[in-house]
Amino acid sequence: MEGTEGRTDVSSLPEGVIANILSLTTPLDACRSSAVSWVFHAAAQSDIVWDRFLPNDLDDLISRSKPGGLNFDPITSSKKEIFFSLCNSPLLIDNAKKSLSLDKQSGKKCLMLGARDLSIVWDDTSVYWTWESHPESRFGEVVVIFKAWWLEIRGKISSRLLSPTTTYAAYIVFKMRERRYFGFNIDFVDAMVGIVGSEHSVKTVCLDPYLDDPLQRRRHVPQAGSNLTTNNMSRLEEPRGRDDDWFETELGEFDNKGGDDEVEIILKDLKCTDSKNSLVVQGIEIRPKINPD
Repeated sequence: MEGTEGRTDVSSLPEGVIANILSLTTPLDACRSSAVSWVFHAAAQSDIVWDRFLPNDLDDLISRSKPGGLNFDPITSSKKEIFFSLCNSPLLIDNAKKSLSLDKQSGKKCLMLGARDLSIVWDDTSVYWTWESHPESRFGEVVVIFKAWWLEIRGKISSRLLSPTTTYAAYIVFKMRERRYFGFNIDFVDAMVGIVGSEHSVKTVCLDPYLDDPLQRRRHVPQAGSNLTTNNMSRLEEPRGRDDDWFETELGEFDNKGGDDEVEIILKDLKCTDSKNSLVVQGIEIRPKINPD
């Protein structure tokens, strides 16, 4: 046909060549390409494609997993099956104190530090905190505030466990044990996230998931010594509901450039104007920062 000289129909390329091309894209692009033609569909199922989307240290992570905790067979499952298993069913590692999953769009690692992997002031004192199992938690235990005036939670993780050249955000994942609670609708909390030894992201965050509930709103009146002011309310990081029926609040973000750095996450309110109760902490999740288009 006129005007088509020298053009190549990509679908006419060998399946293996197309698979290699798709492996240089993203999991989202690979899935979308299946609709192009039957050749692309076949190539998009190839282990060549999905092996590139799996973590380079997957064997090491599997060796650190909970015995019997795999939802796939490392030998017989296809690479695509392994990929989507890790997207949909987090893998418990390091004595089931952390969980690993993959971001479906990018394939980058997501890690959650379970409550037992965090440093929590007074968590061993039953007057203030209590440890218990929770049917909706991926971990064996969660920690619950019984009654406390001092809130300080810290987490650390090696940057080598995360995907390099990636901007990450950290989120505290929590619930309220009871709908009627106190302390979190008066005092907001300071959060700091960053590489140890470098400048940290700092923000004021809210752990009140029902901030707009009229039953709670009546107490949103600044008191002497409270860190709740008109100015910081305008840039307050508020909770959002998750698909797993927990809440999360973003604590800050950092750039993971690779190497042997250590990332720290700090959440604290040391000048509480009221005691706090009912907060159920599942952990702190660290996942790639997704910017809206």
